[in-house]
Amino acid sequence: MEDIFQEIVRIRSEGKIAAVATVINAKGSTPREIGSKMLIRSDGTVLGSVGGGSLEAQVCKEAMKVMRKNRSTVLRFDLTGKEVAEEGMICGGNMEVFVEPIAPEPCIYIFGGGHISLFLAKLGKMVGFKVVVVDDRPEFANPERFPEADEVIAQDFPLAFPRLTINKSSYIAIVTRGHLQDETALEWAVKTDAAYIGMIGSRKKNQTVFSHLQTKGVPKKRLEEIHAPIGLNIKAETPEEIAVSIMAEIIKVRRSREHTVKTWKV
Repeated sequence: MEDIFQEIVRIRSEGKIAAVATVINAKGSTPREIGSKMLIRSDGTVLGSVGGGSLEAQVCKEAMKVMRKNRSTVLRFDLTGKEVAEEGMICGGNMEVFVEPIAPEPCIYIFGGGHISLFLAKLGKMVGFKVVVVDDRPEFANPERFPEADEVIAQDFPLAFPRLTINKSSYIAIVTRGHLQDETALEWAVKTDAAYIGMIGSRKKNQTVFSHLQTKGVPKKRLEEIHAPIGLNIKAETPEEIAVSIMAEIIKVRRSREHTVKTWKV
């Protein structure tokens, strides 16, 4: 029999998504006990069980939403009087099932190899992110300059983009040396599924970039989702402080996904 935990490791290593459902509360007569688990893959196939029948079907349906939103949820089931044909019994209890997303490890993509990027790469690695640095200048993008980075790409941005795997566990920080490079990176970034996109610069400069991208067909609503100016407003001035403000904002976005609670009588 396949092991759920081994399958989770495989899914994450391949950059795929899934969800795990765990029975966290069971009172009275319920089909499964606390701790029972089921893995739901993105194609709808499952491994394990949390009860079967209509209950399990509802869990699978909600698991797809959990994957799409990358947000966990608690499902409450009132099983009073529910006949479970598969078990040949009458359930008379209540169950709670916690459904959590399984996603690739979080990765911060840093565009630009300047002073801010140096400290942002260090902080990103310190708090558990995979770190990828991209700059078109080899003297700024190399392993010696960024020893903490998992990957350093010295290539023109448009040529580097196809090499990057962006998903809902990706966080993009655009801190290049100039407006043109920022705009090039942002135009690409807004077409991805990244959980966070931030761009450095003054409000006036960023508005100029946004206006230009709107003329190229980028929706205003999408641009309003960009964190620009990048970072939390902590009155940062030095490269080190700016890096802290950026990483703090990324952590805030990552941790701000709320848990939901839903209840059914089945």
